[in-house]
Amino acid sequence: MAASRRARWLQRLLRHVLPGLAPSLAPGLIVPQAQAATLPEDRSEAVYHYYDGGGVKAQGPALLVRKSLADRVSLSAGYYVDAVSNASIDVVTTASPFKETRTAYDLGADWLVRDTLVSAALYASREPDYEARSISLDAAHEVFGAMTTVSLGFTRGADEVRRAYDPGFQDVARHWQYRFGLTQILTPRWLMSANLEAISDAGFLGSPYRAARVFGATVPERVPRTRSSRAVKLRSLYDYGEGAARTALRVDYRYFWDNWDITAHTLEVGAARYVLAGWLAEVSWRHYAQDKALFYSDNAQSETLYVSRNRQLGTFKSDAVVAKATYTFGGAWARFDTKFTGSLERKQFKFSDFTDVRTGGAYSHNATVLQLLLAARF
Repeated sequence: MAASRRARWLQRLLRHVLPGLAPSLAPGLIVPQAQAATLPEDRSEAVYHYYDGGGVKAQGPALLVRKSLADRVSLSAGYYVDAVSNASIDVVTTASPFKETRTAYDLGADWLVRDTLVSAALYASREPDYEARSISLDAAHEVFGAMTTVSLGFTRGADEVRRAYDPGFQDVARHWQYRFGLTQILTPRWLMSANLEAISDAGFLGSPYRAARVFGATVPERVPRTRSSRAVKLRSLYDYGEGAARTALRVDYRYFWDNWDITAHTLEVGAARYVLAGWLAEVSWRHYAQDKALFYSDNAQSETLYVSRNRQLGTFKSDAVVAKATYTFGGAWARFDTKFTGSLERKQFKFSDFTDVRTGGAYSHNATVLQLLLAARF
């Protein structure tokens, strides 16, 4: 039993966290240099992830292998397992806690054509009542002596939604995502980027299990079958200092809006620094604030075409603090550039208009995310 939102969240986790668990700020400790486009490095990664928050626990391994061919093509394959134990507030107040396992696969290829890197990827995931598949195509082109990078991307996804113990229920959800990005090296120590994302969804976009409340009575959730959303993200990377005192700073801001009347702001700041021989330490803080959807209601006082009590569509704020440490092995392991990264994230969620029916107060909860990565280049 699972909601479509969680499946899409896990899909993004596989795509963006697994390939990017290497130190996110480490490149900022290196002076940007103008150079021709290059393929991703050959590497293998093994990851263990653990999430515990709001009654939900998820854990499992992830593997990634990337290998280049003839210095023009790079192939990658990823495998992800997620064992979920769900006793969230939605589950314990309207259903029974459950356990399930989800597996996902990711295949990718990158082609280098002069100053352009073309990437294609296939993704598939399966869980007892939800299957997701997608295909992506991206291109990044360097201009002005590799000081500027322009990127374009497209993703097409199709999901199959079912309901446990109800063979008569089956629906689909389709997704289109368009991306445009611009990255500029401003000085030898300063880099900025801007990214625009447009997403269109159609089909079954809710949960076959979630209930809403109208005049205090429980009714099935009803959400629109179409959704269009946009997001703009700005990033600045800067490093200063010399030698052991060299430090990298990062600032991100993202603005999101959609035709469900949801708007959201995300601000994140981070810093990285080598603290001991072979050790890179990183810390970051992220703040997220969201306004509710037009049809969201904790307890609707009138009958409307659409109604939802999905707290993720309500008004809420979250804050997260992340601590990350990376150790680069020496000795015989050095020839493979072997690194071990541990990341611990503490998150806090506060909902303004979602009532915990068990207490009668506004709902809030904390979450802990642990990620352990062993990576090696070859």
